[in-house]
Amino acid sequence: MAIQKNAIIVDNLSKSYGSVNAVDNVSMKIPEGEIFGLLGPNGAGKTTMLSMLVTMRKPTSGKASVNGFDVSMQSDAVRKSIGMVFQDPSLDDELTALENLEMHCAMFGVPKSERRARIEQVVRLVGLESHLRSLVKTFSGGMKRRLEIARGLVHTPKVLFLDEPTVGLDPQTRAGIWDYIRKLNKESKITIILTTHYMDEADAVCNRVAIMDDGKIIAIGTPAGLKNALGGDVISLKCSASDDCIKKLSKMSWVKSVVKHDGFLDVRVEKGEEKIPKIIRMAGANIESVSLRKPSLDDVFLHYTGKTIREQEADPKDAMRLRRKAWVGRGR
Repeated sequence: MAIQKNAIIVDNLSKSYGSVNAVDNVSMKIPEGEIFGLLGPNGAGKTTMLSMLVTMRKPTSGKASVNGFDVSMQSDAVRKSIGMVFQDPSLDDELTALENLEMHCAMFGVPKSERRARIEQVVRLVGLESHLRSLVKTFSGGMKRRLEIARGLVHTPKVLFLDEPTVGLDPQTRAGIWDYIRKLNKESKITIILTTHYMDEADAVCNRVAIMDDGKIIAIGTPAGLKNALGGDVISLKCSASDDCIKKLSKMSWVKSVVKHDGFLDVRVEKGEEKIPKIIRMAGANIESVSLRKPSLDDVFLHYTGKTIREQEADPKDAMRLRRKAWVGRGR
């Protein structure tokens, strides 16, 4: 049996700005051909992690290799072997799609004799054949994102990095982007590393995920494995006397955990359908609504941090930490 190689190896990697640890002592391995997701709220350290792996920022400490090349010592070799789609748009709107791709080919040293064939291949993959000679400024947001993915692939990289590839797009367009990502992974056998704070999307597309918060990886594994590790069901309650409900529920031996968030109580139990009547009898008229579901990746994040991603992004302390990070990072 062939031994599967690792496309990426991260060993105790950290990036600090003054006293703020944007990435804090992270270690992980990502096998070749995997779709791997870095999940977490804005400011969790996802983009900083990617920026070190693609050699845009130097690690403060630790090591990392991409395709066997050290990100600090062999940065040129790393860059030649990867593709990158940034969170912020980076296309030239005044050029056509073809001109953008040809310019990228020239920058990466793709032989002139191979450029047209490669361009035709990647635009076919992302469904932009009929728009190849159109100006990019006429493209929709989803079309621009697909063109950026095509540009990241045209020099045939071994690893493709996608930083929040669907941010700002409508749900239908986001679904289309994920379809293209699955397709290129299957057809090109390319390793894909993506960041996102859309947990449901990562659940559907990623082979494995790492959940980041405050610069650390707090959980890593397959989406199914992480959810199954929580076990049981989640009963979500809207309770007018939530503190009283928490006290009563916490005393029950069959309650695994109770977490308050966004005006709801998430109660984790086994055989949730049997526990709902007990909860209703216990809380009585205080319950305004109740629902039952299996654990999601959001529940995994909530379990480890005590907050939902939405709450993390809205936390004033997190906003202050991000502003401080941006300030102390200037000029570095």
